[in-house]
Amino acid sequence: MGGSVCKEEVQEEKRRSPAREDSLTSADRIRRFTVRQFGFTVLSLTRRGLKEVPEELWELLELQKLNLSLNSLKGVPPQVALLSNLVVLNLWGNQVLSLANNQLSSLPASLSNLTRLKKLNLSHNLIAHVPGCVYNMKALVFLHLACNRLENLAENIQALVELKILIMEGNSLHSLPKALCDDDDDERPLPPQDLHQLSRLQKLAYHPLDKGLHIIHNPLLKPVKEVLEGGLSALFSYLRAG
Repeated sequence: MGGSVCKEEVQEEKRRSPAREDSLTSADRIRRFTVRQFGFTVLSLTRRGLKEVPEELWELLELQKLNLSLNSLKGVPPQVALLSNLVVLNLWGNQVLSLANNQLSSLPASLSNLTRLKKLNLSHNLIAHVPGCVYNMKALVFLHLACNRLENLAENIQALVELKILIMEGNSLHSLPKALCDDDDDERPLPPQDLHQLSRLQKLAYHPLDKGLHIIHNPLLKPVKEVLEGGLSALFSYLRAG
């Protein structure tokens, strides 16, 4: 699968940091792990061997950044939507499964209520379809879906008009949705900034820290490699003509 190499990296990282599930028995105990960083209330529960999220966590309504990466979570409970002040949610390197695998839903629909969320990291999981609730997170500027099992990207992606970084590397994508282009007037020559509805994705990106659209390491049938090498303008021109 497209994310097999990435998952091996996660497993190696977990071997280097032996899993341990701390006894977090009360909201106050968990709250002691919170810190203030750059004006945000932040909680990191990374590498704690968690198989499920402690119930007491949902009492920390003040949380703005939550890091649950590198645990053993197989699902995200709907109560996470209670954390309405979240702007960053990191679920990197867990085992969040999709319904296609006859397991838990990848993300609960209630997460649609996280209207302030700006950064969502779902990389290095086993997601086969972008969860529907993600398309309702209209404030997202950063969406990390690398190293999953994605085979397609729904037309709904065009709803995330604030996206500046969309990372889809290391999946099994064969094509990209034509909805990324503005097809209102096929006869009018479009300047580069109008070529697609996700106008804040300014370029094809290769470096992990670059803004833009990250789609390398996918078995794309369309666009062809030469089009990708032509940059974002060539990519969206190709999609409009396809």
